[in-house]
Amino acid sequence: LHTNDAPSAVSRLYKMGIEPFLIAYAINIVVAQRLVRNLCPECKLKDAEPKLEFLEHVGFDKKDFKNATLFKANEDSSCKVCKGTGYKGRRAIAETMLFTDKIRSIIMKADDLIDEETLRTAAIEDGMTTLPEAARTLVLRGETSVEEIIRVTGT
Repeated sequence: LHTNDAPSAVSRLYKMGIEPFLIAYAINIVVAQRLVRNLCPECKLKDAEPKLEFLEHVGFDKKDFKNATLFKANEDSSCKVCKGTGYKGRRAIAETMLFTDKIRSIIMKADDLIDEETLRTAAIEDGMTTLPEAARTLVLRGETSVEEIIRVTGT
């Protein structure tokens, strides 16, 4: 099932004609995943002057990157490891929505549509890490770039 995030998968099943009680009680977890490219460990560049407004726009909080070193791809290199792409390998980021009692209740109360935003809010309150949050963690660890998370998550 292809959707942009975990709550959308629940809504898609409902739109396909699956009864709410089947969705709510036959499923325990929904995982949305994307692959992000890893920055090349040999040639990645420190982002000496990251644009703070841009970082805040994609969901970073000032305190998140205050003490972090951000990196970007070196696409102009003649690096033999990445062949000048700036990236080497990929890794998965995941958004995992557990079907708690709260989530099941929202699904069971569905009328014409399942409210994805209500599901998303409840899942986040229950501890779900969103795809953009998972991607931002990799940026803060120096493993991928801000440009890559925008490409993959659309944020």
